[in-house]
Amino acid sequence: MPEFPIVDAHVHLYDPAAISYPWMSQAPSLNKPHLPQDYLARTGGIVVDGIVFVEVDAAPGRHLDEARWVDNLAKGEPRVRGMVASIPLECGPSVEPDLAALAELGVARGVRRLIQGHVKESGWALRDPFVAALRLLPRYRLTFDLCIYHPQLVEVTELVRRCPEVTFVLDHIGKPGIRDGLTAPWQAELRALARLPNVMCKISGAVTEADHAAWREAEVAPYVAHAIECFGFDRVMFGGDWPVVELAGSYRRWVDLVDSVVAGSTPEERRKLYRDNATAFYRL
Repeated sequence: MPEFPIVDAHVHLYDPAAISYPWMSQAPSLNKPHLPQDYLARTGGIVVDGIVFVEVDAAPGRHLDEARWVDNLAKGEPRVRGMVASIPLECGPSVEPDLAALAELGVARGVRRLIQGHVKESGWALRDPFVAALRLLPRYRLTFDLCIYHPQLVEVTELVRRCPEVTFVLDHIGKPGIRDGLTAPWQAELRALARLPNVMCKISGAVTEADHAAWREAEVAPYVAHAIECFGFDRVMFGGDWPVVELAGSYRRWVDLVDSVVAGSTPEERRKLYRDNATAFYRL
């Protein structure tokens, strides 16, 4: 495991009693409070001194309520050092007051809108209102997390190309089809995205794209290795994706897998992956 405290760039914290998450009715193991103390108790001995909260797909209209809840949570837990909130960018520039309100919160660092939910709507993320709203983010010093399924890689590559002033990070290595053993065209499309200088990649979420009950390290590791090879150690950051990661195993098992992939790296490269890049990207 890392020999220094890490910064986890992708953690979900929530309380369904405070904010409604309708999708959780289909995920009973997740449908209960998951708070900082729960996370820290489940990290398997990994020392974490920085957490980036990532939005949890709250009920429509509750996105700012969720952001304010997290900002208040952070006041009592200094490890919560950054927040990626949900903003309905598909509404176009009319969401600017929401962006301004978000930017007022002390831990606000980025925005995410679940593009993956529109995988059957080709070109959804390239619609004019979405692109126009996305281009407002630099005005508020906000980044954008790309959360997609692998068939959407070409679409978001074009999105990143159209918004060179926006800083992006790809969540979960683009959610490749690990369960089905798919490598093409994901490998080539990920490499094409990595050629664009304004995008990074989170080494996160891979095991939940494999068979939750039966995945093996040898099955998942090549996907992680390819993502790191495409982006290089200057543009990757570790994410635990807790508690979703527990659908497919323990947090520690995920860290051990990543550790095995980067076993031949230098101490400086490991620090970039596990803390320095996230610290810089999210201004922690």
